[in-house]
Amino acid sequence: MLSGFRAFLFRGNVVDLAVAVVIGGAFGAVVTAFVKDLITPIIAALVGKPDFAGLAFTVNGSRFLIGDFLNALVSFVLVAAAIYFFVVVPMQRLTELRTRSDAVPEVKPCPYCLEIVPAAATRCKACTSQLGSA
Repeated sequence: MLSGFRAFLFRGNVVDLAVAVVIGGAFGAVVTAFVKDLITPIIAALVGKPDFAGLAFTVNGSRFLIGDFLNALVSFVLVAAAIYFFVVVPMQRLTELRTRSDAVPEVKPCPYCLEIVPAAATRCKACTSQLGSA
């Protein structure tokens, strides 16, 4: 029974998931601190203190704290924007650059002089022989 449990724990995807959760939690703390300590003070400097905690209204004796909801909503939007602009966009750019640099141009040998020419070429750059259509 314990050997089966040990085999389950040490399967690749379980360990990978555990590492992802730990890294995700740490990364979430970094992004939250970035938004709370850097982005929010910049907004506060531009438009005033961005804290809606005091906003509330009462209906039939029930108090609705819409300010807390607005704070959570603004925080979510700022965190999502920070993740998009500082993680997603740079990763897309890196992937695009890597994919572009990995692309090998299509080439073919000239049947007359064996010079390497682009696959779409209709004339050899070395011997100027007419090549077949691409």
